Amino acid sequence: MYIAEKPSVAQEFAKALKLNTRRKDGYLESDEAIITWCVGHLVTMSYPEEYDPALKKWSLQTLPFIPEEFKYEVIPNVAKQFQTVSFILNREDVDTIYVCTDSGREGEYIYRLVEQEAHVTGKKRRRVWIDSQTEEEILRGIREAKDLSEYDNLSASAYLRAKEDYLMGINFSRLLTLKYGNSISGYLNTKYAVISVGRVMTCVLGMVVRREREIREFVKTPFYRVVSMIDASGHTFEGEWRAVKGSRHFEAFELYKENGFKERKKAEELVSYLSEEQPLQCTVESVEKKKEKKNPPLLYNLAELQNDCSKRFKISPDETLRIVQELYEKKLVTYPRTDARVLSTAVAKEISRNLNGLSKYSMSAPYLQDILSFGSHKGLEKTRYVNDKQITDHYAIIPTGQGLGALSSLSGTSHKVYDLIVRRFLSIFYPPAVYQKVAVISKMRGESFFSSFKVLVEEGYLKVAGIPQGKRPSQTIKETADAEGDGSEGDAPDTESGVEQALDTALFEVINTLKRGTVLPVRSLEIKEGETSPPKRYNSGSIILAMENAGQLIEDEELRAQIKGSGIGTSATRAEILKKLIHIKYLALNKKTQIITPTLQGEMVYDVVDNSIKSLLNPELTASWEKGLTYVAEGTITTDEYMKKLDDFITRRTVGVKGLNNEYQLRACYDKAAGFYKKAGRGRKGDK
Repeated sequence: MYIAEKPSVAQEFAKALKLNTRRKDGYLESDEAIITWCVGHLVTMSYPEEYDPALKKWSLQTLPFIPEEFKYEVIPNVAKQFQTVSFILNREDVDTIYVCTDSGREGEYIYRLVEQEAHVTGKKRRRVWIDSQTEEEILRGIREAKDLSEYDNLSASAYLRAKEDYLMGINFSRLLTLKYGNSISGYLNTKYAVISVGRVMTCVLGMVVRREREIREFVKTPFYRVVSMIDASGHTFEGEWRAVKGSRHFEAFELYKENGFKERKKAEELVSYLSEEQPLQCTVESVEKKKEKKNPPLLYNLAELQNDCSKRFKISPDETLRIVQELYEKKLVTYPRTDARVLSTAVAKEISRNLNGLSKYSMSAPYLQDILSFGSHKGLEKTRYVNDKQITDHYAIIPTGQGLGALSSLSGTSHKVYDLIVRRFLSIFYPPAVYQKVAVISKMRGESFFSSFKVLVEEGYLKVAGIPQGKRPSQTIKETADAEGDGSEGDAPDTESGVEQALDTALFEVINTLKRGTVLPVRSLEIKEGETSPPKRYNSGSIILAMENAGQLIEDEELRAQIKGSGIGTSATRAEILKKLIHIKYLALNKKTQIITPTLQGEMVYDVVDNSIKSLLNPELTASWEKGLTYVAEGTITTDEYMKKLDDFITRRTVGVKGLNNEYQLRACYDKAAGFYKKAGRGRKGDK
């Protein structure tokens, strides 16, 4: 018997096994095998009232609620399918069960709960673990299926994750609602307020509220830069003054950083001093040239793909996951719920299959010609894109090279997402992009001016990843960054530092001829006003990346790859958590820009948690719980050790909150937050 997670997957298994099946109610049967399916979860944890009817009523006296033995029940609206599956699992003529649910913690849990509630005994159980739904991969998974007991630690971590979410959710939601719900509903003038708390959810709410408050409290600082407009054979370029060693203003109090003044007057004084010597001219002090290589980025994992899709196509992480799951089920890409950004050695050795398959995808044909001439597909396992140590359950998301017939049935956005995955995959077979950097230092009356230029001289992998339309190979760094999808639309330019300058080919040739000692005319000296900018709000993609990196939004891709480790939530759950926070109106999502902001209610819940169970807002702590589950899955710590820590955490926090008497002080926090929202509750002055 084969049991899959969804009917569509069961069909693929039947096809791959070439079984001549007859369709029955809830399963497929042939002479030698039966294929059935769950429909997602069939079994769930029971509510407290199943332990004791008195627990239906919320009361501080009955908290903390930590059962000795946990109860489970069949979900009513899928009871029929459960009965079907349970009957087949226990059929006498079934001697071997192939577990084909999704290859991950959640898929493991879905099957184990069914087996537990169906009371299955005395059967051989084999676990099928696959990375894509192609025929070869399904057959390989069945051929190499291991005994289910080898996944007992993974199963234990899945049970613990559910118990943890259940116990924290029920205890802390009841506790904080009973303690503070009235103060929130009274303030917002609503009938009642349930305070929803979750291990990951509350932490994410904290990240968004903290960022919003940082933005509010940010005070802009103006600063004034002095810039020389230098003439080189009829072409003009900028030099930015900096107070380096030798300057009259070196380490002076009036500076804002070394490239600007806090007051305009000081900038004007510098311009006057420099203008005393006429005609205005500068002497080239040094010209430094160097080549810089930029490697193709690592492959997509789910978080990186969700971030890119949010930026490029303005779609939510939830929508991206739905699309990439559809691409997986149509055999177009490999398993989506992955944290890895590299491939395994075994896959790297067979990579020609994926490339050959893509030759039928018109967009990739010209690039495949290049890859063939580079020969870079041979020896891929020796590159940074292959690392067995960085893979836990699944390797990165790549195109399988199969299922191309299904492309015509995809929506426009799904097509774009597939295209993105293909381009990222093809990029790794290309050489790095090469930039020529030129740094010029010029001097006027002992003061130094800095000019830097960056020009793309070899496009390398950018040929696939994309360079902005209509640009020549010579362009600014900012444009190149945007080409790779790093520049978020609508970002303010960086006003605190000089940006590399746009170059046309003629100017670049002139810059290249400059030598130390060359004297150049200065057309003018200008004062440019700038101001410091506040931190950016999260968008639906950057919050997913911040969750993956335990609350830090690490913009640099190379650094993200090194820090890899314990995040908040998992690749499978992050989008769902974000969706829930928006659904319960703790966060607001602007669909057009994908920017995320808190609501007044969300800020009030944050204040409640901050003043009662502060540690729930701590990303490092939340990530350490996730790390603990990984240790259980690896067999490093036992279920009992983890449960003891969890029980202790819930009991201590519950007792602590019961002893608090701070409802009145929270009023000041609510008032402070409400000042930033148009329609606050009756708690505001003059709003009776």
